[in-house]
Amino acid sequence: MRSSTPGCVRTKCSRQAVMADARSGATPLEGNGKRILMVYGTPKAISLCHALGEAYAQAARSEGHVVRELKLGELDFDPILHNGYDQTQTLEPDLLDAQRQIHWAEHLVFVYPVWWGGLPALLTGFFDRVLTPGFAFKTHGRKHSSNELLRGRTAELLVAMDTPPRYFQWIYGAPAHP
Repeated sequence: MRSSTPGCVRTKCSRQAVMADARSGATPLEGNGKRILMVYGTPKAISLCHALGEAYAQAARSEGHVVRELKLGELDFDPILHNGYDQTQTLEPDLLDAQRQIHWAEHLVFVYPVWWGGLPALLTGFFDRVLTPGFAFKTHGRKHSSNELLRGRTAELLVAMDTPPRYFQWIYGAPAHP
């Protein structure tokens, strides 16, 4: 027998589970579908990365997965972590929402171009600002150990690069597949 809360059976639905799902925006799924969050790490609205991501999302939806998108170029936040993690920097509403989306997701897909041999600054700033102590990890004093608070999630990278692979290898000494 179903309750008024989607995905809950009256006899098995605990208040804590409902509250946890409500905080994260999680929606229970039927079957084997996963909750997938696509994170577009480019400020460009139209790009090869977006085309790759949209194709991935469409295929995932056709397989029964629930897909949400987070386009960093549309978010309003300061990508600079001004004082490292030594001082707390207030998160903007878009970053708080991004944390809720990450918490909701079972699988993360990061879609971005390689610019100057690395991540776009917007994506680096997003990681610095959103993957904060207490959300993504918890340190134990000055020890070099931590608790990974996002454990159990999987991730994939969809990366585009217009630099010829041989040039990339020559400049950066990094592997690239021709």
